[in-house]
Amino acid sequence: MKQVCKMMICGALLLLISQFADAQCSICTKTASQLGEGPAKALNSAIIYLAGAPLAIMGYIGWRWWKKEKEVTSFENN
Repeated sequence: MKQVCKMMICGALLLLISQFADAQCSICTKTASQLGEGPAKALNSAIIYLAGAPLAIMGYIGWRWWKKEKEVTSFENN
């Protein structure tokens, strides 16, 4: 249970920190500088948002794999 609480706290902190993150490649940086401040912030938010879906999918797959390995290991130890 402690492990789950730690994971939840870490996840919440990562979500809070990601609000301040900027993610742009060099092409997006040049485009954002030409758009102005408002659209540039929207572009940053969109990049972070679009990166979230693949990361969530990979996290889910990793979690399922870890859970299955944990079951196999506990079965082998008994």
